[in-house]
Amino acid sequence: MEYSNLRRQAAYMKKSLFDQGYLDEQFYQLEELQDDVSPNFVEEVVTLFFRDSARLISNIEQALDKCPQEFSKLNAYVHQLKGSSSRCLKSFQKMKREHAVLRQKLESYFQLLRQVGPAEKATRPSM
Repeated sequence: MEYSNLRRQAAYMKKSLFDQGYLDEQFYQLEELQDDVSPNFVEEVVTLFFRDSARLISNIEQALDKCPQEFSKLNAYVHQLKGSSSRCLKSFQKMKREHAVLRQKLESYFQLLRQVGPAEKATRPSM
């Protein structure tokens, strides 16, 4: 019984992450790449994302702290992180908060999945 409760809780948590806009179609694509050979593939990719993005956030903060700001470097860092340059300080602060929230939510989700054990094939919840 405990296992099925954990499984339901994990499914609800994932659906909630999608409903809140923290996850999108790319997460399903990652899940489809996970198999018996690499059962923690999604968690490993997300862990790499947070490691790399934390480094980029730190680089952006350092560039913003310099006077005068090195906007060419800042532009390159923001471009790497977001895919295109955008508004600087306000957008960056908002992104940092969202990054922290996403990290916390996904860490909780993966912790729950570790309790549940090996997952079946990726399935999309019915909306």
